[in-house]
Amino acid sequence: MNIVSRQEKKYLINLVKSAQLQSYFSHFLTLDSNNAKGAYTVRSLYFDSIDDRDFHEKEEGVELRRKIRLRVYDPDSPYAMLEMKKKQGSDQLKRSLPIPRNDAQRLIEGRYDVLLHYDLPFAKELYAIMSMYLYRPKAIVEYDRIAYCARSNNIRITFDANIRATESDFDLFSKTLNLYPVFVNDRVVLEVKYDGYLLSPVKLALERCDQSEISVGKYSLSRSVGLRYVYG
Repeated sequence: MNIVSRQEKKYLINLVKSAQLQSYFSHFLTLDSNNAKGAYTVRSLYFDSIDDRDFHEKEEGVELRRKIRLRVYDPDSPYAMLEMKKKQGSDQLKRSLPIPRNDAQRLIEGRYDVLLHYDLPFAKELYAIMSMYLYRPKAIVEYDRIAYCARSNNIRITFDANIRATESDFDLFSKTLNLYPVFVNDRVVLEVKYDGYLLSPVKLALERCDQSEISVGKYSLSRSVGLRYVYG
């Protein structure tokens, strides 16, 4: 199991600002190894309670909240990452557990007892939460990511573009998902994650961003857009 605890800032920027920042960061940050051939794809299936508790807490700005998801980077992957993120203000704790493809498919079908086969407190905690609050798959969100890293303070900066989603197909491993665009005009979600404090050049660049720091989550964005498609 992997545990990551750090601070996080998010910004919603346009493509021009994204290109400018990427050019700037490329001078002193390292491009993620996964970007050797360009942007790589991230696909996440989000679960939520039967009454959409996690979605509404995000929309209402509840200070302490969580997200539960399955994540893959390739539909042919033999495994998926089962993750739970807990956030309080700018601090976040992410715990991840790699599980075989078959177990991921069982979770999508609502068979949460598969988690009891893992001798880990995290798996049992997830089983209790997902069973107690009747969690169900709610949306798949996919996007193209460019990432930059620095060893100092474990800094990781990501640019997520071409964000698309679906609330009608929960086959995480499908190669033919029917996805709708989350933004009508081109927008990029900029995420900055770090331990302790930001390096001065990074902090300076963020201070010059045209957009103020916002609380933007891809799951809540996709659900909001999906509701607009349904209700107009």
